[in-house]
Amino acid sequence: MSPALLQAAVRPLGEADFAALRAHARATGSVFERDGCSLYGLGRALVLPLSQGLGDPAELAGVTEALASLGSPAAPEGGLPVAVGALPFRPEVPAELVVPSLALTEGGDGPLAVLVAEPGGHDRVLAAAVAAAERTRRAGPSLLPDAFRLASSRPHADFLERVALALNEVRSGRLDKVVLAREVVVEANRPFVAADLLERLRSLHPSCTTFHIDGFVGATPELLVRRRSDELASDPLAGTAPRSGDPDADRRGGDALLASGKERAEHRAVVEAIAAGFDPITAELDVPEPEIVGLRNVSHLRTRIRGRLARRPDGSLPSALEVLAAIHPTPAVAGAPVELALDYLHKCEELDRGRYAGAVGFVRADGDGEFHLGIRSASLEGATARLMAGVGIVADSDPAHELRETQLKLQAVLAAAVRP
Repeated sequence: MSPALLQAAVRPLGEADFAALRAHARATGSVFERDGCSLYGLGRALVLPLSQGLGDPAELAGVTEALASLGSPAAPEGGLPVAVGALPFRPEVPAELVVPSLALTEGGDGPLAVLVAEPGGHDRVLAAAVAAAERTRRAGPSLLPDAFRLASSRPHADFLERVALALNEVRSGRLDKVVLAREVVVEANRPFVAADLLERLRSLHPSCTTFHIDGFVGATPELLVRRRSDELASDPLAGTAPRSGDPDADRRGGDALLASGKERAEHRAVVEAIAAGFDPITAELDVPEPEIVGLRNVSHLRTRIRGRLARRPDGSLPSALEVLAAIHPTPAVAGAPVELALDYLHKCEELDRGRYAGAVGFVRADGDGEFHLGIRSASLEGATARLMAGVGIVADSDPAHELRETQLKLQAVLAAAVRP
């Protein structure tokens, strides 16, 4: 439907309706949750296509223009129209963002429903959603899968061979780094239930951002872009060490990670690429030294990049989506130099990553928003779940070590998806 035929409206919600609609969204809609931020979407009021992926500046700017055209006069905090999406790994692949018919968010004075409908239709949309949520509640929980078969899409030997070939490319000097991914497929006896998987992921990885968009579900630890007015943030991760759960051993592992020339070089390549992408669009940029961030079974090097966006000649600021286009994909998921690494992966990886290692998030009508890296994720289709994990190959990488690292990363979602 054309934006010209739609309008946005905001309705305050009671806690009971908010809880029911949130549960309904977890079961059937889109979900984006982290500490301090939650967004839930139901329905598809408007689809905003990106025919050239992140490659057409006019299309990217048109997203916030379309959202702003919906209007939301005197909207309270958090009450602006929003578009959500899970974008592909390859930046040139066509994609789309969806404006939900009903978006649930937390406003300054409590829960809000941001409704997008034809004029006069907002209360009908809200009433229909509440009724559907009640039907979901009455239906009770779905029967969960309890038998599983897990298999690598390719034998381990194949992945080890691909790492060896990538090492030759890096050691020749043609690439500084390339990120190879591998896939495992889980077949269950019943369809996977996204709401159950989300709940388990949130419990296992409370410091991560959990998401579900059109069957793509995960718990990502990595922030690509967050824009709040002119404030910009990015928290890239690169460099990995296993965690055992023993505090002393994990502390030693973190110290070794910080001291590792290999891991620091891999991390530096990511940070420098992001800083270079941000440089033309920022007035200030702070890039501190890396720190250790501990997750459930791995530790990573993380750098908290912070900055202020520069205003364009017309006084406007780039939206979160436009900022994302300046840096995606980063060397953390592609390699370095990025364009050469993408060419190599296209020819040699022989794996359709789809939305894995793409960007998951949202942008509002004022341009604020955030996008996270679509890793520690699974693509669900009925009783099948496709999981991927990637590792950065540099000159002194060891193929057996890289295989073990993919296994560690895959455990983040396998622990939630596979119920013994």
